[in-house]
Amino acid sequence: MFTGIIEAVGTVKSRETNGTNVTFQIESAISQELKVDQSISHNGVCLTVENIAGSTHQVTAIAETLSVTNLEAWQPGTLVNLERCMILNGRIDGHIVQGHVDGIGTCAAVVEKNGSTEFTFAFDESFAPLVIEKGSICLNGISLTVFNVTATTFTVAIIPYTIDHTNMRQLKTGDKVNLEFDVIGKYISRNANLKM
Repeated sequence: MFTGIIEAVGTVKSRETNGTNVTFQIESAISQELKVDQSISHNGVCLTVENIAGSTHQVTAIAETLSVTNLEAWQPGTLVNLERCMILNGRIDGHIVQGHVDGIGTCAAVVEKNGSTEFTFAFDESFAPLVIEKGSICLNGISLTVFNVTATTFTVAIIPYTIDHTNMRQLKTGDKVNLEFDVIGKYISRNANLKM
């Protein structure tokens, strides 16, 4: 479980294809503090630490993960939002995030405001019941509040701190992002559909 509050931004140092899997070496300020077999959120994707060497850690994405996330596009130099799992003895600053990506969204617009930046994303209409005005969403591992919700789009407003401390600073129109919808909303939606 995660909160969607990013701890560090890592950099992909290398990628290696092994059959249908892809192994990544990620360099970050927290890598040396990690432990082998620890679950870490990488752009909102829960991956297991396999090895640690100095300021770099290794993770592998299997075919299923690659098919539903934006990890296939990661290349050396890609910035990755990182978060260690939550500790249940303090405040949860974001919302409950599982690290299980539901689908991919596409950046449809970036609008600079006076003091913030608004990003609009398009998503598959089948997820529309899970996106509500002023609701929470996890976007590349970041807990955000959505507004201007339509059947296929939503907007988020990003403060300068978040731009500076996540990979949102690289995001441009046409880029793909990992989306995880609110777990409570998913259970309610599933229950409502079963009763029909």
